[in-house]
Amino acid sequence: MQKDIYPLKTFLDKAVKKYNRPSFIKDDPISIPHLFTKKQDIEIAGFFAATFAWGNRKTIIRKSKELMQLMDDAPYEFCLNHDLGGLKRLKEFKHRTFTATDLLYFIEFFKYHYSRNKSLETAFTRHGETIEKMLSGFHHYFFSLEHVPARTKKHVATPERKSSCKRLNMFLRWMARKDKKGVDFGIWKNISPSQLICPIDLHVARVARKLGILKRKQTDPIAIGWQAAVELTEFLRTLDKNDPVKYDFALFNLGIVEKF
Repeated sequence: MQKDIYPLKTFLDKAVKKYNRPSFIKDDPISIPHLFTKKQDIEIAGFFAATFAWGNRKTIIRKSKELMQLMDDAPYEFCLNHDLGGLKRLKEFKHRTFTATDLLYFIEFFKYHYSRNKSLETAFTRHGETIEKMLSGFHHYFFSLEHVPARTKKHVATPERKSSCKRLNMFLRWMARKDKKGVDFGIWKNISPSQLICPIDLHVARVARKLGILKRKQTDPIAIGWQAAVELTEFLRTLDKNDPVKYDFALFNLGIVEKF
């Protein structure tokens, strides 16, 4: 490690320590999968919470809880064994541009996948050894069922479209990263934390630029795209090659909470 990186590493490590603790959970969408103990419930609740994670965090959490209640607070059981009455309860659900049409397809996919697999992890890992291949393959697999609503495809990103895949990368962090701090779950064993890509959005990108980590200007059309996420993560690996995305706690909260 270059000596001039030490002050930045020290600064970010301090921020990670400050925010990577159980008190972080209640105000973050990760609080939704923390409502559950069964692995499949954690996966499904986490996937919905991550999918909804744009905009105001209080609204994200409120709408995620609303959906879990509509699914009898048992998302795995609901997805596998719902009846027509259960589906009818969902027809008025909406979160921003995510509507009942999208929700019903998500549930159809979960029923298809979990009827054949014990974990959602295989929906990613079957497609390759890199996160880019996993996310691209997952997108194709997720939308491989018949009668996919065209509008629903906008809710699941893919690197093939140069998207940063912020919400999917956040979901993978939740599932694959474990450090005994009580926030991330670490229930997936076939994706190493060292492989993960750091979630990036406007707030994280702004902080990263101020710290000199990202060089692209805000006006660059790919400033928060896939390549920016990779560039950010490659730098973070110079700070911790085994757990680069722990710095998501620092960058996100420096931008959102501390207005850095």
